[in-house]
Amino acid sequence: MGESQQRQIARDSLFVLAEIRLDGVAGEQKVRVRNLSSGGLMAEGDLKPARGQPVWVNVRNIGWCEGSVAWVEGNRFGIALREEIDPKVARAPLVEGEHSARYTRPPLSTAAPSGNLRKI
Repeated sequence: MGESQQRQIARDSLFVLAEIRLDGVAGEQKVRVRNLSSGGLMAEGDLKPARGQPVWVNVRNIGWCEGSVAWVEGNRFGIALREEIDPKVARAPLVEGEHSARYTRPPLSTAAPSGNLRKI
């Protein structure tokens, strides 16, 4: 598939954090995923990946996906995924489980305000 054909693939713009493992680099790093399609994603972070380097990305609600670095420009880089994913799954609310929030703030009271408020 040529570059002009690849640009026609639908992408979902989003901003989520993901973990990434780079081949030859110990440990996992955090990156920001800026857009996502069924065949790849654009990530941003303080990494210095090399074009063609194998990577594994933990995409929200999907899990670990294997791919390779397709391009690098500054602190942003593209990852071509080995297998297609459903990007709408990554946009869905977090699945309850291990990575769910442990505490959520209760909603603000909907009761009528008391007479102790001052007018501005």
